[in-house]
Amino acid sequence: MGSGFSTANNDGSPTRSGERPFGLGDIPENCLAMVLAHLDPPDICNLARVNRSFHLASSADFIWDPKLPENHQILAQKLMFYKGSCECMGKKDIYAGLCSPVRFSGGRKEVWLDKGGGGICMLVSWRGMKITGIDDRRYWSHIPTLQSRFHTVAYLHQIWWLEVEGDVEFEFPAGRYSLYFRLKLGRPSEGGQGSTTGQQVHGWNIKPVRFQFSVSNGEHATSEHFLNMQGKWLRYHVGDFVVEDSYKPTKIKFSMTQIDCTHQKGGLTLDSVFICSNKLGIRL
Repeated sequence: MGSGFSTANNDGSPTRSGERPFGLGDIPENCLAMVLAHLDPPDICNLARVNRSFHLASSADFIWDPKLPENHQILAQKLMFYKGSCECMGKKDIYAGLCSPVRFSGGRKEVWLDKGGGGICMLVSWRGMKITGIDDRRYWSHIPTLQSRFHTVAYLHQIWWLEVEGDVEFEFPAGRYSLYFRLKLGRPSEGGQGSTTGQQVHGWNIKPVRFQFSVSNGEHATSEHFLNMQGKWLRYHVGDFVVEDSYKPTKIKFSMTQIDCTHQKGGLTLDSVFICSNKLGIRL
């Protein structure tokens, strides 16, 4: 009696001789996929490493379809592939491709899909903007540094009239977005990520800097900030805007000005403009 049981499960309960214990690899792939569909992309990718069943289940299109922007085919063709090539690809591969940063406009702009579910993000390098006196070495230096994703920043020695302007036109997925200028008071170290110096910082505590943008749908925003924190990269929030049509290009014009000529200002480092989903901006 009892001879039919020769082994025990991990919890101490017996299992019939010749039968292996039930494991994660025995769960049907469709059941695993239904569970994975409720998780965030980073968690899905981590679980895909558990075993073959999890890996195969994580590739189901219905998992990734709701996590992709509704205009993901337009974005994929624009940023990743030639026209029509994404139609034969799985949604997981399209998602992974869009999460990889892609440069365009001669390498002056970069766009990617935030893995944390924050939507489309875009960076515009200072090289993609119109800046007062940018090519005059009396006013500006172009400094190579690892402190920028574009590996170079613009450092202002001194100037009376500062005006920075730029624009983007892109098929942003529908949603609410925030726009920021990334700046630092002080000269960054060249090449590495070492300390910066603020010895030449002057003129920014007298009058505020004005930031503005306007959107092709009629929205606009203005904000003013005194620049008074030295030695640290900061994102100055200009405002928020709403995109309603994912399939229509949205054009945004933005600017940063300090045109009070009663005093000089200098010691400012300009890196980029950052546009991101408002949900991601709240976490910054």
